[in-house]
Amino acid sequence: MSYLSVSTWSLHRLLGPLRLTTWNAEAVSHQTVMQDQPEVHTLLELPLEAANRGYQAIEVCHFHFPSTEAAYLDKLRVSFSEAGISFDTLLLDYGDITTTDEARRTADMGFIREWIDVASQCGAKQIRLIAGEARHSDESAIRQSAAALSELAQYADSRDVRVITENFKELTSTGESCLKLLNWAGEAISMITDFGNFRGQAKYEEIAMTTPHSVSVHAKAAYDDSGYPDEDEFVRCLEAVKATDYNGAFVLIYDGPGDMWDGLDRIKRIVARYL
Repeated sequence: MSYLSVSTWSLHRLLGPLRLTTWNAEAVSHQTVMQDQPEVHTLLELPLEAANRGYQAIEVCHFHFPSTEAAYLDKLRVSFSEAGISFDTLLLDYGDITTTDEARRTADMGFIREWIDVASQCGAKQIRLIAGEARHSDESAIRQSAAALSELAQYADSRDVRVITENFKELTSTGESCLKLLNWAGEAISMITDFGNFRGQAKYEEIAMTTPHSVSVHAKAAYDDSGYPDEDEFVRCLEAVKATDYNGAFVLIYDGPGDMWDGLDRIKRIVARYL
């Protein structure tokens, strides 16, 4: 059965500072850039808050972790368990496994392994990795990405975590490149299909192409300046998913203005018809 989930990106103005990872080529190292945001809920409080609002699962962006110390990760695991809600996916929002900069690629692969360990320690079922930022038409880059994802999937499997990717960034910006990647990576890799990351006339066809290979769907609408969704367009995306007999998580994505819970409620009412 399909079910409701929410991404912490949809609440990024409520969960405190963002800890964004960047690559400093001059220093040949990763850096963390802090971006201040209000903290209405701590990450430890979020599972119970989400459960009380009717969600069955959460996807957590890596930049919302205030700590990766073992004691904190244990507390996070317990907070999900006590709330009776699933920690479906840790969304790692950094890493380019198709870069031609060997120093960065080595560092990024190490960074990804560290976050796979974090996912394992805090009880996340899956970790979403970025497939790469090379051109979607670059078949050698797609093969490089597939090989790296397969290698990382083996590492993650020993830690009881599944590696997935998403139609996110340039390499997986088309349905065709997504399917090539999945074919070359093998059965160990699945996807997230995000409504907002396909563009143009082929968008709905591409949603239908990738959803059968996806463990979750990011249900993101086009929003007006007041934070209200284009319902006709949103329903067209949902209908493309429905046609595939999808039975997984519908992860609500809201990044418009105003109260973020209210924005989520507006799309939740629409998605509820497809559960």
